[in-house]
Amino acid sequence: MAGALFFAVPFAYLGAQTTKQSAPPATQEQGSPAPAQQGGPATIRIPVNQVIVPVTVKDGAGRLVPDLRRDEFRVFEDNVEQKIASFIAEPIAISMVVLIDNDLNSRDARQVEQSLRAIVAGLSLTDEAWVCRFDQRFHPGKGFLSDQDKLLTELKRTRLDGPPPAGPSSAAIANSPSINGHSAIGDAPNIAGGLTNLKGQPTKALDDAVYAAAQLLKDRDPERQRRKIIFLISDGVNGPKFNVNNYDTVLKELLRYNITVYGIGVGSAYFERRFERLSKYAHDTGGDVYYGMKSRAMEELYARVTEEARNQYTLAYAPSGTDRGLEYHSIEVRVRREGLTILTREGYYTGAMPR
Repeated sequence: MAGALFFAVPFAYLGAQTTKQSAPPATQEQGSPAPAQQGGPATIRIPVNQVIVPVTVKDGAGRLVPDLRRDEFRVFEDNVEQKIASFIAEPIAISMVVLIDNDLNSRDARQVEQSLRAIVAGLSLTDEAWVCRFDQRFHPGKGFLSDQDKLLTELKRTRLDGPPPAGPSSAAIANSPSINGHSAIGDAPNIAGGLTNLKGQPTKALDDAVYAAAQLLKDRDPERQRRKIIFLISDGVNGPKFNVNNYDTVLKELLRYNITVYGIGVGSAYFERRFERLSKYAHDTGGDVYYGMKSRAMEELYARVTEEARNQYTLAYAPSGTDRGLEYHSIEVRVRREGLTILTREGYYTGAMPR
């Protein structure tokens, strides 16, 4: 009976794995409460030698917790506690790739199409978004848009399971990173032509699409003043034989450049339990994942995701006491209050300090 009741709700939280905080109550450390997480975006000034750690904190009901102080956080790298050098508890501007599954069944595709324009409502004037689609290939849209009217027009024009709209110029594609000799943001002849869809088969290259989206974001914020996210809307189907990049390769790229994935599982994916890939990307990068069947539920989730991404806490530290010769470093964040859930990335790769 409990299962039937759960399926009846218009959307569901898929529950990406998180850290449930169970710690002693906060000590009586001095510190003024953080400002409420609203208003204009904060300006970040973080030295390049510091590791940035975006953190989402929720209470037992899934609500954001906006009033934590700096002295209530603890950060560990490779199990060694670090000194928090920077702390921001204000909204941060977003650079976002909206990555839409272009190989949904027709019913689910209609629901997604009808919902997409609502994405604009969750964005601020300082945010920017690039609308892209994927099936066997990755199809970029028209680049990052911060003008909300232009973005709304782009979203209204998005049609799934049809010829992709004109993407970036051939010069832009030629200068992009490559995968097996092809551009990571699409192949020019394929972008200009139609799609090949093999219905009933796992034809989608979801891993390659997330990798290509990361290429669009990784150098987008050289001054480290924005939140970089991939907003993945999909039924979660992934065809391994269509991917050049495996999960570990893609995750490494996301963690290296501090890119967070938020997933919206759509349609019958919920009942067929096909959204594991969405959950893994969200969990391992510090994001979140939800499910919606109808366009109205999806619209509500879009606003929830952008609010969550913008209102993360930002912690930063200069690594100390760990082996800098290692390529990968784990990260753990704790808070002193009991009963809270913490969402943050599992770690980062060196070679390039996370940006």
